[in-house]
Amino acid sequence: MSSHHPARSRRSTERKGDLRERAILDTCEALLAHKGYNAMTVGDIAQGAGITRGALYFYFGSKQEVVVALVARTVEHLWERSRTTAQTDEPRQAIAEAMQRTVELWNEHGLVMRTAIDLSLTVPEIGELWSHTADLFITAITAVLERAGIQDGTEPEQASAMARALCWMIERTFYHASQESRETLQGASATCEHIWLTSAGLTT
Repeated sequence: MSSHHPARSRRSTERKGDLRERAILDTCEALLAHKGYNAMTVGDIAQGAGITRGALYFYFGSKQEVVVALVARTVEHLWERSRTTAQTDEPRQAIAEAMQRTVELWNEHGLVMRTAIDLSLTVPEIGELWSHTADLFITAITAVLERAGIQDGTEPEQASAMARALCWMIERTFYHASQESRETLQGASATCEHIWLTSAGLTT
């Protein structure tokens, strides 16, 4: 019997660690809304998560590390939601579903997304995360365009070049629209979807 206790204890500790880390990231996201990145402190995050500053430093070395982890969690959710829909065989459906999943996540975590964009030029880890995520989306958009009959390639009228422009257009449009209202974001998404469909020759 006793031989099972250490493993069970380790699993319990791991679960507690996961829950504590989640509480730290959730608190960080709430503080971004209430205080903003510059004003919030490690002490604020620890207090909100119900732990000491020392306990927080067991998981993260700085406020910046917490935000990097929060961004990583958010973009992972974004990619997981959009990845499978972008692989749908029918291009129109793939575009509509991918845009809707993206809207849903921006509605839920728009502040984190905007913070990631704001910090991507000054925090290398966030810049790398954001660029990597953009590359994944560019690849997915390229595949949808190719399924719609657009030739692959990097010339202006070819799929890879068009996908890159579409990806960054959507990012910038969502960045601004998400600061206004859900209705504004939904309308902006519909416009981006129309542009994507037009680019793919799917509006007729």
